[in-house]
Amino acid sequence: MAEGRGLATDRGALLALYDLDTGGFRTLDDITAFAAQLCDAPIALVSIVEDVRQRFLARTGLDAEETPRDVSFCALAMLGDDIFVVPDASADPRFAENALVTGSPHIRFYAGAPLVDDDGEPLGALCVIDTDPRPDLTPLQRQGLALLARQVMVELEGRRRDRDIIRQQRQDAVAVADSDRMFRTLADTMPQMVWSTLPDGYHDYYNARWYEYTGVPVGSTDGEAWNGMFHPDDQPIAWERWRHSLATGEPYEIEYRLRHRSGDYRWTLGRALPIRDANGAITRWIGTCTEIHEQKLMMEEREMIAHELSHRIKNIFSVIAGLIGLSARQHPEIADVAQDLRDRILALGRAHDFVRPHSAESAPQLGAGEGHLWGILDQIFAPYRSADGARIQLSGEDPRIDDRSATPLALLFHELATNAAKYGALSVADGRIHLHVAMEGDDVRIDWREEGGPVVSPTGGEGFGSRLMTLSVERQLGGRMTRDWQPDGLRISLWIPSRSMSRAAGRA
Repeated sequence: MAEGRGLATDRGALLALYDLDTGGFRTLDDITAFAAQLCDAPIALVSIVEDVRQRFLARTGLDAEETPRDVSFCALAMLGDDIFVVPDASADPRFAENALVTGSPHIRFYAGAPLVDDDGEPLGALCVIDTDPRPDLTPLQRQGLALLARQVMVELEGRRRDRDIIRQQRQDAVAVADSDRMFRTLADTMPQMVWSTLPDGYHDYYNARWYEYTGVPVGSTDGEAWNGMFHPDDQPIAWERWRHSLATGEPYEIEYRLRHRSGDYRWTLGRALPIRDANGAITRWIGTCTEIHEQKLMMEEREMIAHELSHRIKNIFSVIAGLIGLSARQHPEIADVAQDLRDRILALGRAHDFVRPHSAESAPQLGAGEGHLWGILDQIFAPYRSADGARIQLSGEDPRIDDRSATPLALLFHELATNAAKYGALSVADGRIHLHVAMEGDDVRIDWREEGGPVVSPTGGEGFGSRLMTLSVERQLGGRMTRDWQPDGLRISLWIPSRSMSRAAGRA
């Protein structure tokens, strides 16, 4: 018999892992019954050896439930790697005086297969006992006893795993309860209203601030009753946004009017984010409601003031244009210059309307082009278009613009269109202009090509219009411009940095 296997220093703690005191060893009873039949022995036991005793988890042919450890055969059997056999205990010096040999059950033959856990720690033995000596077990009986011992350990390890799972479940339940208490405590200290829902959107929690703000009884807004807290006009869009978030998992965000405990509806910002498990499945939604009523009113007031300022600026453009027209009538010799200046002022007015309409009622009908280059070009080119709109053709990209770029762009293209109408392609009935926009690296490239007009050539010096175009492109927009006088018409190419066209493009 090999004796290299040691014992755990804390045997009680080791055996406690198997939860042996709860009983329920019916499968082990079946194993001992089969072991007795297999080995043709009157007694078979599953023995677990403790510090001062051995107890029998299952037994066949023996009434005793335990015996002292100092008379245990299994205490030796469990230390080996093979089946431990005692042919005749009464003739073996180690056991001749053993109380289990000299007295009941009068052991003579003993064969025990060690029970060893997955960590190599011995627990006891599966043994068969006979009251008559015999030389050994047959090879088949040895093999069967060893297999049955392994099956005993399968049962015991299963109990251990079940016990670990139950313990972990209890720990998890405690952790969840602690986490829930912590969440509720934290939520109740927040100034925002906090709520949460199940994955399907069922509202099952609101913090104290929600009930304090709304004044409704606790639990009265669970489930789908929350939507009734919104202004009737806001309920359809709130439902639509919420269902979209539930269907897609996208964050939920909306502004709506929430009923205050006073009965008034106050503007509120609602937000929610999904919580996902390791596999990405949504396990819960956590949301907040933040009152923004005062901010909303301030923004509306600011917008009203901005509209009023915009209106006055537009009036200033009109006054300036009127003064220029009055001066031209009083001094006919400056009529041509005055008309050019008046047209430029009106172009600035159109640019102002494009990027900042002075009121909702008088805002120009910009449609899909609002905030884009083609939109302002439509405004500038409107006086020069033919009935079919074919005289000036736009193609390519339609980049965004903002208030910084609108004014220089309006002056630039007003000047180009005016010159074309006076001297270039637009001065004859069959003349055409092609304007193509494309992205070229970090720049927006704009190509202006005139066709079908009179032959033009560069002037000897740079006039005011040319200087104005250069100022708009290079100084104000940080770009560059080239001119090419071809026999069939003027060609101009512009390169304007995207960041100069729109702040949004600069942040992209």
